[in-house]
Amino acid sequence: MPMATPSEKLASSLKELTRLQDKGQIAIRSGELSRTHRQRLLKHGFIQEVMKGWYIPVPPDETAGESTAWYASFWKFCASYLEERFGRDWCLSPEQSISVHVENWTVPAQLLVKSSAGQNNLVSLPFNTSLLGVKAAMPPGADMLQKDGLRLFTLPAALVAVSPTFFTSNPVDARAALAMVRDASDVLAKLLAGGHSVIAGRLAGAFRNIGRADTAHEVLQTMKAAGYDVRENDPFAAASPVLFSRREPSPYVNRLRLMWQSMRQPVLEHFPGASGIGSTQSAEEYLKHVEEIYTTDAYHSLSIEGYKVTPEMIERVRQGSWNPDSNATDREQVSALAARGYWQAFQQVKSGIEKILGGANAGEVISTDHRDWYREMFAPSVTAGILKASDLAGYRNGDVFIRRSMHVPLKPDAVRDAMPALMDMLREEEEAAVRVVLGHFIFVYIHPYMDGNGRMGRFLMNTMMASGGYPWLVVPVEQRAAYMEALEAASVGGDIVPFTKFLAGFVGLP
Repeated sequence: MPMATPSEKLASSLKELTRLQDKGQIAIRSGELSRTHRQRLLKHGFIQEVMKGWYIPVPPDETAGESTAWYASFWKFCASYLEERFGRDWCLSPEQSISVHVENWTVPAQLLVKSSAGQNNLVSLPFNTSLLGVKAAMPPGADMLQKDGLRLFTLPAALVAVSPTFFTSNPVDARAALAMVRDASDVLAKLLAGGHSVIAGRLAGAFRNIGRADTAHEVLQTMKAAGYDVRENDPFAAASPVLFSRREPSPYVNRLRLMWQSMRQPVLEHFPGASGIGSTQSAEEYLKHVEEIYTTDAYHSLSIEGYKVTPEMIERVRQGSWNPDSNATDREQVSALAARGYWQAFQQVKSGIEKILGGANAGEVISTDHRDWYREMFAPSVTAGILKASDLAGYRNGDVFIRRSMHVPLKPDAVRDAMPALMDMLREEEEAAVRVVLGHFIFVYIHPYMDGNGRMGRFLMNTMMASGGYPWLVVPVEQRAAYMEALEAASVGGDIVPFTKFLAGFVGLP
């Protein structure tokens, strides 16, 4: 019997890996693969060791040492590892529970877990992340729930148990969580059962801070009626940028509105003021400049996304004269299709800018037109048979991850709440500078499509640039690293200043 070839051996190992993945398994223990299969898959880059005895699958095209697979696997890996280690005797900290309740899936540098079997030891994980298992009494079963495999404090229990500093260190998540509380009775049962007069005063102040004065009043009066001396205390460092007079059931919308309002002032402080439509040139002159800058813009925007293009190719594609010869690589053909799609989408963007220069509300134009941009951007790939026509149907139906980013974009069902909210904020925003910076940032933060989000975000940015009379802004491919780092600072750390300064540095440059 002939010996198996190396490719046949690898295929056999991949079959075993596929068997585990078909069960939805992300965390793979060493005992679930034979030593031979495990070593072979490690050698060929199909799995990655997380810690001794634990592995995750890795896409075969991922560069060695890249963090994307780990960040994409983080939550499911931790859920499986913790279940294996502690059984049911564990839950995330109240603070982390709140972040998950409000759909903030950003990968934390350190995940804090409570367990009665914890040993207060730190488990090092890839890319400077870690897991700390703290020995602590578990909350009653009624105060816990499971979400995506993670054991959490319920929202009311978490708000009662959370540390006071959480309100100042993570105000967006804290306010979004408070806005989700249906009624004061949700937290009152916990406050009364535990005799938590100090916490009651803190939560009353927190509810009043977000505009829920009726909830604050009920907490105070009920606690006082039960004989507790409660003194209201606002735990936040500043007034809420958004007031919630009633319960807002969508945590996605809560968080986006809070982010927008909290980031407005830093943007206004660090981005040049708008000159206004028509203040320096006519609409015809503005559109002429947009047309002239197309080749430069397309080259840099497509190059940022990893396409192999040249100004010459872009010009030939623009004129419909690019025909790949037999020597053209697959990558060159895909890049040419992307260039053609960019040209078609650019025409739609330019048409929208013309409406804005004519006096139309910029947010209304974006709301109507952005789906057309997406369809035109990928229509050539559908015609070529690379994509299915159904891929142009609309917002994504699956999860998506950003390379090397600790930010996890919103889940598909969240996108359908978040995008209308973004369009509303663009319509309502009076300052063009804010529409420019936050329009781009929030769009890519949501990541509504499976592909093309960066290009779409820059189109949105430049449409909003036109609404303030700013010239079209090209993000140079040479500055890609700084561009991505600035977006990461905003997405993960909530700091919009680096991104604002980055874009401001190109305003007015030729």
